[in-house]
Amino acid sequence: MFDIQEIRSQFSILNREVNGKPLVYLDNAATSQKPNSVLEVWNEYYTELNANVHRGIHTLSQLATEEMELSRRKIQKFINAKNDFEVIFTKGTTEGLNLISYILTSKLKQGDEIIISYLEHHSNIVPWQLLCDRTGAKLRVIPIDENGILQLDYLDQFLSEKTKVVSVNQVSNALGIVNPIEEIIAKTRANSNAYIVIDGAQSAPHFSIDVQALDCDFFVFSGHKMYAPMGTGILYGKQEILEDLPPFHGGGEMIAVCSFDGTTYAGLPFKYEAGTPNVGGNIALGAAVDFMNKIGHQNIQNHENALLDYAQKQLLKIDGLKVYGENANRTGVVSFNLEGVGISSDVGMILDKMGVAVRTGHHCTQPIMDFFNIAGTVRASFAVYNTFEEIDLLAEGVKKAQRMLS
Repeated sequence: MFDIQEIRSQFSILNREVNGKPLVYLDNAATSQKPNSVLEVWNEYYTELNANVHRGIHTLSQLATEEMELSRRKIQKFINAKNDFEVIFTKGTTEGLNLISYILTSKLKQGDEIIISYLEHHSNIVPWQLLCDRTGAKLRVIPIDENGILQLDYLDQFLSEKTKVVSVNQVSNALGIVNPIEEIIAKTRANSNAYIVIDGAQSAPHFSIDVQALDCDFFVFSGHKMYAPMGTGILYGKQEILEDLPPFHGGGEMIAVCSFDGTTYAGLPFKYEAGTPNVGGNIALGAAVDFMNKIGHQNIQNHENALLDYAQKQLLKIDGLKVYGENANRTGVVSFNLEGVGISSDVGMILDKMGVAVRTGHHCTQPIMDFFNIAGTVRASFAVYNTFEEIDLLAEGVKKAQRMLS
């Protein structure tokens, strides 16, 4: 049974008002709200278990270690990784992508190529540009069409023995477009020996992930977009690849033996987890997985897809409103502008006065905005606790903004 009111009752923040209006939170692609069960686990760590992990023989350290490693195993199952030590705790997607681009430095040279797409967040552009700067490699970009859909014929043209990395997102944060990563991975495997990196920041919250079935080399995502605290995230990497590559950070936890003559590194996952981790956040990330598992991935996906379909239909009834990626396969996001309204933030401010929280601007995807020749969009993004009534309030607010700004 999918009981939306029971789900909403687990999010205390949804009871608050903003500018005298009930909060309608539609900025979930930026960060989701956190259920009480996750907040309770996070609070319990600091009030009952607070200790550093993996280093102490005392009781609190042992208990904290057990809880964090239990969370790692929950995440292993969540993404169907083969081994729990292939699951690396990070601060989020951005750190994961930077980590990967850094440790691959020795694997690239002048003339090699890295393929990304036009739909990438800046965090899946800039780290690869930095890698190109370090190595002399060249960046190649899969273009999009007028619907925001990747033109994979270009991928066929780009792939060669020079291709060393292919890194794409599974879902666009700006447009909500679901990319055909299975096809991208198959093409890459057939035509190169490239490392395949998948940015799952906007897919992990919305549908089930199976990294073994995908056969990607790396998969990264953030906890805070899937009901966990900020400062949490996951990097999945295949065992043989992570064992072959060098560490990212140096410090405590990631060493086997350290001396002034040299250092040998700990095994996985600790090789990539230098320093004190975000223990409370990492444990709470496991609680967020529990929350999603209890509702069911298919139930989450079905509800959010119904919300998206309803939102697009209601918004397109408004004369002069354009939805970007309208005809593409999408999830979780509707991104739009009003004809004659030049600044998307003006729409966002009017919606905020009505208690409706959306995101406006370029969404850290300036190349997409340049492609459509716009400065930004209004983006409404959905989570499991959103309702059809909230979408009606969104549409009402957009109509009011249109009247005020046109």
